[in-house]
Amino acid sequence: MFRDGAVFIQNDRILFVGKADEARRLGKAELEIDARNMLVLPGLIDTHVHLAQALIRGCADDASLIDWLKKYVWPLQGNFEAEDGRASAELCMLEMIKSGTTTFLESLLHSRYGFDGIAESLEASGMRGILSKTVMGLSAYGSERNIMHPGMVEDAETCLQDAETHFKRWNGAGDGRIKVWYGARSLGGCTPQLYRQIASGADHLGTGVTMHLGEVRQDTEYTRKEFGKTPVEFMSEVGLVGPRVVFAHGVWLTDIDWAILAARGPSVAHCPSSNLKLASGIAKVPEMMKAGVNVSLGCDGGPSNNCYDMIREMKTASLVQKARLLDPLIMNAETVLEMATINGAKALGLQKEIGSIETGKKADLVLVGVDKAHLTPHLNPVSNLVYSAQGADVETVIIDGKVVMEHRRVMTLNDDKILREANYRAAKLLERTGIGVAPGWPII
Repeated sequence: MFRDGAVFIQNDRILFVGKADEARRLGKAELEIDARNMLVLPGLIDTHVHLAQALIRGCADDASLIDWLKKYVWPLQGNFEAEDGRASAELCMLEMIKSGTTTFLESLLHSRYGFDGIAESLEASGMRGILSKTVMGLSAYGSERNIMHPGMVEDAETCLQDAETHFKRWNGAGDGRIKVWYGARSLGGCTPQLYRQIASGADHLGTGVTMHLGEVRQDTEYTRKEFGKTPVEFMSEVGLVGPRVVFAHGVWLTDIDWAILAARGPSVAHCPSSNLKLASGIAKVPEMMKAGVNVSLGCDGGPSNNCYDMIREMKTASLVQKARLLDPLIMNAETVLEMATINGAKALGLQKEIGSIETGKKADLVLVGVDKAHLTPHLNPVSNLVYSAQGADVETVIIDGKVVMEHRRVMTLNDDKILREANYRAAKLLERTGIGVAPGWPII
């Protein structure tokens, strides 16, 4: 960590990081950004995002997970049109850029959301992102059969074919910023054979897989009852445990699961705000990390977190573990900042490219303005960032060596157009589904 430091960028790479006086010896830069009174961070990495859920923010509050899915999220998303998916993705990406996220892992893109349109928007945004095509075969969640909205059901073989098609078209696009993974449905949504096919397809293409695992207690109960195994033991049996796998949540995973994860290399994307809001439980992150599991951070989606702000998520990740274990030392600010940066890069297999500010790595940087009342005095920059800052404090974002946002103005996306389109499409979506959304208090 440098005080009075500088980062010198050449094309898309970091050429130098160190003291400002030393940087001046490299010569005059074409563009110089004055970062006085700012923290310069690696771009934040969100390893569990639902792009298509930004449009339904605030539509599914105060419900348990299964009811949340059955009564609200699935009926709403089951009525999506492709332009709804695109509008939601652009809204989500706008929010992520404005709060310092430069790289994300989208977990489940249904065909009806319009994969190509979302990929086009991602390419235009300048962000670094992984788009995961949903693969499913059953309309179940755990042991609860046929509970999924008809509009969300997809055929297994078509899913597998679409995933490969999207990979061949989009993987590596945007100067390498875009990647395509498989998004396996949760336990109960795929047969064991389909999980094996996903593993085989990912191995064949040399790509990754993400899925929700151990989010709720029912996951553990389901695999124990159906297969006599823990969730990770079962996933290992079907070939879905390896370094290019990210399991979201991991709340109900056991020490047996942690040992397998640590030995085989998958990561867990911790989503504390979502888990707290849905009362799914609190993942045992310190214990997982002590066991050797790589744990990153994720904001999840609009209805379960209600924002895509990784800076706010870092604070929640720290505080919830202190309260759970009654130990104020258990999860410090530096640890959660690493979860949001280098651990996220490891989860995505990109630790040699992003996740830290080092010579030779990609120039993905975030500048946070600290000359503000809630970030003063400037005694401990990491503490201020994690415990006092918010996404709105981000001033400038650089991705792949390009300035994507400067002085809070996003260069690659049209704020006004995106907000207008999102409001219009959200209202039309509610009309189509007949789901009413209103505050508990009367509006006069």
